[in-house]
Amino acid sequence: MSGQYLIECAAISGVGLLPATSPSRLYKDPSLAVAVAAKSVVHAMHQEVRVVHVPSGEIVFRTPGRG
Repeated sequence: MSGQYLIECAAISGVGLLPATSPSRLYKDPSLAVAVAAKSVVHAMHQEVRVVHVPSGEIVFRTPGRG
């Protein structure tokens, strides 16, 4: 897959690598996007964070989050 990857999150507590005010930054490298998303989650069972391939809309990474 080529293109841009977006990290989406339902709620970021301000702790981690994603800024609390603007978590939507585009990444060209899917591995980097997944690594940043995974490291940004404080409580994987309570926060849903996704990495989305923008051109296709495919979710390439997702934490469990709440239901």
